[in-house]
Amino acid sequence: MKFSARDIALAGMFAALAAIVAVLGRFGITAIVPFSLQPLVVLLAGGLLGARLGAMSISVYVLMGLIGLPVFEKPPFGGPAYILQPTFGFLIAFIAAAYVIGKLLEGKKSGFGCYFMAMLAGLFIIYAIGLPYFYLIFNFYIGKAMPVMSVIKIAFLPFVGFDLLKAIMSASLAMAVSRRIG
Repeated sequence: MKFSARDIALAGMFAALAAIVAVLGRFGITAIVPFSLQPLVVLLAGGLLGARLGAMSISVYVLMGLIGLPVFEKPPFGGPAYILQPTFGFLIAFIAAAYVIGKLLEGKKSGFGCYFMAMLAGLFIIYAIGLPYFYLIFNFYIGKAMPVMSVIKIAFLPFVGFDLLKAIMSASLAMAVSRRIG
């Protein structure tokens, strides 16, 4: 798999953007699952870069954090121990979501509906991976009993409305940029 200099620059730009929005999200956040603009970056990465580069850019971001750079939103902000954080499943899901969005949009970039449906699929993947991981870490690693309904109340309900707005914004932006670039 070869990457051009342009591919590397674009992937690096989205990895940096994911780190920037994570760092900006640190201020004033005390929730278990903080509000973040990272899903917007992930949706845009998949929608603008495609499956391979979108997933690579988010993978680079996650790897930067896992090697110890302080790029994650919650303490400890980086390092391999972050895998045991309840919200790490969302980071794994970001990679898969960017890939799926890019795959869904390959050769089908016709209108807003197509982009929006791809973004919704990405959000579905984020929640389908992130919520069970959250549940498993809380119940089996941290040892605090957290029923499924509590997970939904903490990690889904407060965010789904905002994430739908992010899907609308990212679909609009990705469509507009794709039309401009060609």
